[in-house]
Amino acid sequence: MNEAETRAEHIDPTLTVAGWGVVDGSRVRREYPITLGRIEGHGRRGKALTADYVLVYRNTNLAVIEAKAWDEALTEGVAQAKNYAGKLAIRHAYAANGQGIYGIDMHTGQEGKVSRYPTPDELWNLTFDKENFWRDRFADVPFEDRGGYFQGRYYQDIAIQRVLEAIATKRERMLLTLATGTGKTFIAFQIAWKLFYSRWNLSREPSRRPARHPPDRMRRRGRPPQRAPPAPRR
Repeated sequence: MNEAETRAEHIDPTLTVAGWGVVDGSRVRREYPITLGRIEGHGRRGKALTADYVLVYRNTNLAVIEAKAWDEALTEGVAQAKNYAGKLAIRHAYAANGQGIYGIDMHTGQEGKVSRYPTPDELWNLTFDKENFWRDRFADVPFEDRGGYFQGRYYQDIAIQRVLEAIATKRERMLLTLATGTGKTFIAFQIAWKLFYSRWNLSREPSRRPARHPPDRMRRRGRPPQRAPPAPRR
């Protein structure tokens, strides 16, 4: 049984049983593109990186799965799963061959065989062990992708997530450093999008109130516009 058959006949059904793609807000993204491959010059690129599965819940990537064929060792895909999880900044990774599941926690370093995939809610709680009101509100707002036209790169998604995590934990200053051409405008727009639709504000109460202008600014607004003086005659 090759890898495609193993995925279709064994891995996909076990994910469905766990509620992935069934529970509202959960998705199974197959053949998830990570990078197009290292630029080698002369119009050539190295091998593209693509994860077999990425489990998404509440608009958040929670786990990566590397699948192997039925007759391959269960741990054959562990190195790839760790590599992909590290690049995507995902805490949980799994390797599977249809006969078993091998789980890795990238934060604690714990790994070993598991009996089943966690449900979406279980995996959310494993990833975020502490409740945070604003983190949950940010997660409930999907990225603006114009119907799939705008697809963020993996490092852009990480940058956005890190800024929102900092805001949710009440950090007042953040600094993002990115090279030219890496999509800083895209990142800033998505952060603003999430903040606006989650109704975040400095009071940290989810509301949207009209802006209030200082009195001196209001007075300046009431003045008629000043015209430039006429040019002197020669």
